[in-house]
Amino acid sequence: QVQLVESGGGLVQAGGSLRLSCAVSGINFSYGVLGWYRQAPAKQREMVTRITARGTGTYVNYADFVKGRFTASRDNANNTVYLQMNSLDPEDTAVYYCNLINNEQEYWGKGTLVTVSS
Repeated sequence: QVQLVESGGGLVQAGGSLRLSCAVSGINFSYGVLGWYRQAPAKQREMVTRITARGTGTYVNYADFVKGRFTASRDNANNTVYLQMNSLDPEDTAVYYCNLINNEQEYWGKGTLVTVSS
C-alpha cells in the first residue's frame, strides 16, 4: 500500500527553524507531483508548496506566505521529500501534511504538528 509518513514537527520559538521529512513507500515517487499542505485550527487546509520533477529538472512553486522562508526538496534515491522552514512565525502553527498525486490518485500522510511560540 502507498504510505506517506511525515516527521520533524515540534515546538519552536519565533524566528527558529525546523526541517520536515516525508517518507514515501509503495510507489515510485519519481512520477507525479509532491506537495506540502498545512491546516491550522479552525482554518481550511492550504497549499504550502508543490514540487515536480521532469527529466533532469526540478520545479518548485510556493505559496506567497512562505516565499523566501521555506525550501522544498526531494531525494529520489530515498523516496523522501523535505521542507526546510526558516524564520518561523506563530502564524505558521499548523499540522503539516505531505501529499502525492499520481495517475489522478491522491495520497496523504497523517500530518506532523508544528507549533511556533511568540
